[in-house]
Amino acid sequence: MKKKVKKLSIDKKKLYTLEVKKDHFATLCRSVINQQLSNKAAASILKKFKMLWPKKKFPTPQDVLKATPAKLRTAGISAQKAGYLKDLARKFLDGTINPKKFPRMSDDEIIAHLTAVKGVGVWTAHMFLIFALGRPDVLPVGDLAIRRGFQKAYGLRTEPSETLMRELAAPHKGEHSYLALHLWSIMDAAKKK
Repeated sequence: MKKKVKKLSIDKKKLYTLEVKKDHFATLCRSVINQQLSNKAAASILKKFKMLWPKKKFPTPQDVLKATPAKLRTAGISAQKAGYLKDLARKFLDGTINPKKFPRMSDDEIIAHLTAVKGVGVWTAHMFLIFALGRPDVLPVGDLAIRRGFQKAYGLRTEPSETLMRELAAPHKGEHSYLALHLWSIMDAAKKK
């Protein structure tokens, strides 16, 4: 018989508020640009990227598709990421990604939908579900800070496996996103010490 797992005490009022964002293309572009970069470098590149279209708040899929690789390079976008951004734009334009369908789609359907884009993996899809769609029950077990947050919150000697994380998260079913936010806050607080 398995030992009963304790439910962590989570104060939702102190956490990020889950809400639905409107510009899904911009959100996903930011995710692609931010991949494998420090926050400072990503912010600088994103600013330069947006400045390629100075009269707009953010470029449209048509703008990105028309941009030459050389133009994107001036903003610090690598050739690989330029390809990812163009694939994202193409899939928005051809309907492969159709944000109007998101409200009726399950989390798993949205993950499959988004990971059809080159450069968008499950982790990015999980972040999109939480921070762009405000979905309440997403557990991003592939996130390093989540693994370390579980380790710290439960006093584990080593980082937990995916199976153990899912077992520990079971008491929070229906609210895994809030658990994730709580674990990230634990890790943020640990960094400040």
